[in-house]
Amino acid sequence: MDNQFLKNIEKKTGVNMKEVFELANSLQHANFKDEKTVRQVIKRVAQIANRKVPKELEDQIVKTIIQNGKQLDFSTIANMLNKK
Repeated sequence: MDNQFLKNIEKKTGVNMKEVFELANSLQHANFKDEKTVRQVIKRVAQIANRKVPKELEDQIVKTIIQNGKQLDFSTIANMLNKK
């Protein structure tokens, strides 16, 4: 991907793209049926997005992912965070 394009995204969003790619790589082999793993990913996404996730919202996201078999990716969590 074009380096200048990534720098522009970082500038507009304040999100470090290196961290996003590291997170995406870690999602490839993660066990999303494991509550601890899902909570760690949610906390990492919140940290990268510089957002606080209330315990109630975190519980809702975890339940949705584990019980409903919802696919977990950065976009899914980001959308849930934005619906608060």
